[in-house]
This record gives sequence, structure tokens and C-alpha cells, in this order.
Amino acid sequence: MACRSLQPAVEAQLAEIRASGLYKVERQLLGPQGSTIRVAQPSGVHEVINLCANNYLGLAAHPAIVQAAREGLDRYGYGMASVRFICGTQDLHRRLERALSEFFGTGDAILYSSCFDANGGLFETLLDERDAVISDALNHASLIDGIRLCKATRFRYAHSDMSELETALKDAASARVRLIVTDGVFSMDGDLARLDLITRLADRHDAAVVVDDSHATGVFGQGGRGTPDVFGVADKINLITSTLGKALGGASGGFTTGRADVIELLRQRSRPYLFSNALPPPIVSAALQGLTLVAAGEDLRATLHGHATHLRTQLTALGFTLGPAVKAEGVPLSPIIPVMLGDAVLATRMADRLLQEGLYVIAFSYPVVPKGLARIRLQLSAAHTHAQIDQAVAAFATVGRELGVIR
Repeated sequence: MACRSLQPAVEAQLAEIRASGLYKVERQLLGPQGSTIRVAQPSGVHEVINLCANNYLGLAAHPAIVQAAREGLDRYGYGMASVRFICGTQDLHRRLERALSEFFGTGDAILYSSCFDANGGLFETLLDERDAVISDALNHASLIDGIRLCKATRFRYAHSDMSELETALKDAASARVRLIVTDGVFSMDGDLARLDLITRLADRHDAAVVVDDSHATGVFGQGGRGTPDVFGVADKINLITSTLGKALGGASGGFTTGRADVIELLRQRSRPYLFSNALPPPIVSAALQGLTLVAAGEDLRATLHGHATHLRTQLTALGFTLGPAVKAEGVPLSPIIPVMLGDAVLATRMADRLLQEGLYVIAFSYPVVPKGLARIRLQLSAAHTHAQIDQAVAAFATVGRELGVIR
């Protein structure tokens, strides 16, 4: 017999989500990821400029990536049908792990089915009730959930507030291990963690530092080595978690990289690693090619950061309120640009109207961002052209004035 109490409870929650303007609709794409995409709409299929993907270097449909995936499929098959330690590790997996550790200059790396799983399997493996974990308030949901799984004492400091971080470190002085955890680039705001300041405090208080660099790998730093390289502190970061699903080809998969002994422990005890199938060979093969393209992608990164500077300048001139950018010497602007609107209903209306103007963007509201901080998050790609960026600015000007967001 069906449970009579579950259906009304679910229906009430869905009705509340719709009434508050927080209901999320998944639009259908009819083709590959790119700077433009074909989108199914009630009026038919339309090609629009795509400003909301993590395809930062434009590699998601790159011919070399596609070919590498095809070769991986032909040589190694479709899937492993097993976890790594039983019957699921190929030489291909170890090649990618070695390539990642060489790329970051670390001792070893371990692959996961996603960076969400990498973060989910990290903290309960390393920490227990004798330890303390200190987390930025705007860290990604996967870090938050991963921390919840461990028994360490938890501290949270206000976003990028070094004073609060130091207070937490002092409060955790008696802990066996003090672990500072931060995103490298914060996914909703696009700003960078001040790893120069964080590592300085870590040195002072004998703390370790973990960085989720998912939105920075391939995008920031020399050769795309991320935020630790930007701030010149790569040797002071104990562990990096990141993804294969953004700049490194845009499919799926994640990893943790750091000291060889820590990675060895994760192979022995990290539950998402031990109980999830190995990454499919086509993804591993394509990621290896993606890593090669990223390492040689200085021109792509220069184009990407140039787009970010241009778009941010133009939207600010129109009168839009944008999320703050990190103003540190030598740090390029992030390709993530949040257009702050506050009201969730307004953000959704604006995204829908922009689609009609040929611009694909998504409104973000609670619970993805805090209540009252709804926004449209723009994400740029090196595959965009200057003409497409200017077309996007024109669309924002038209719709922003129509909806009273700007004058």
C-alpha cells in the first residue's frame, strides 16, 4: 500500500517552491555544448548565445577531445562495471592520476566520479573528534556536505574574513589537526580566495589548507594550475580537489591531489572511492587530452580574461550591480560575473526575457544562493567572440531597462 502521508508533503513543498519563484526549469539543448547552443522553446528551436556553462576554455566539443574519447572507447571499452580496488583500475586511470600529479607538482592524485564525491570522501577519512575543520561561509555545497560527515569540531568564518579565520584558528588551538577549507574561486560570486593571506595564517597557527579549485583549474595560473599558482603559494597548499567537468573538457569526474601518503590513505578509506564504479575509459582518455590542451592554453586564458574585463566594464557602465571582483595585484578578473538582482521572481523574469533576446542565462536563487541575493550568473568562455559579448551587453541593456533594473 502506498504511503498516504508522503504525497501531500511532497506536493506542499513543490507548491511552496513555485509560489516563491524558486522553481527550476531544465531547458533542453539540441546539440553539443558551445559558445552558442540550440535550445528547444515553445516557439521552436533557436540558436542562442550561451553564457551559463562551465566550458571556460571552449574544450567541451573540441575535436581533439572528442577523438580522444572515441579512441578510449575503442581501445578500453564503455565502462568498468566495478570499483577500482576490485576489478576497475586500468593503466589509463593511473596514467591520468600521474599526469594530474605532475601537472600540479604533487606526490599523487586519486580519481573520483565527481569533485562532489572527492569532497564527500575527504574529511571523514582524514579527521576525527580530535580535530577541527575551519570553512569559509560561501564554500561549495559539496565541501559543506563532506564536512558534515566527519566528527571534527566545525568552525565557519565569514566569507574571506581573515580576522574571523584567525579567531577560529585560535579557538581550535587544542585540536590535533586544524584544517582550513576554502574554494579557490567561489562559484556563485566568482571571486578568488585570498590564498596568500590564508596560508600566512595557516603557517602562523600550524594549520593545513585544502582548496577546492574546480572553477580555477585550467582557468587561472601559469599553465592553468589554479589559484595556488596565482598567489604563489602552491607549496603551502596541502590538498587540492577539483573536477574534470569544467575547463578540462566538461564531461564528469573529479580528483584529489596532494602528498602521496594522504592519497594512499584516501585509496584505503575514502568511501566514495571504494564504493563507486571507476570512471569510464572514454572520459579518462578525453581528460588526458584535455590536460594537454589546458597546459598549452595561455592564449585561450588570455582571451577568456579579456572577455571578463570587457563584459564587466560594459555592464557596470550600464548601471548593473555586479558581484565584487578580487582586487589583488596580478590577479585577472574571473569569468564568473554575477548580475545582482535580489528578488528571485525578477531574476527568473529577466532570464526568460533574455532568452527571447537570444541570450541563454539562468537565474540563481535560494537555496543555491542565500535568500535575498538572487542573481543571474554569467559565465564566459574563450570560445565566445567579441561580437557575441557585445550582443549580450545589448540584450542586457534592452531587458534591464524594460524591467526597471537600470535606467
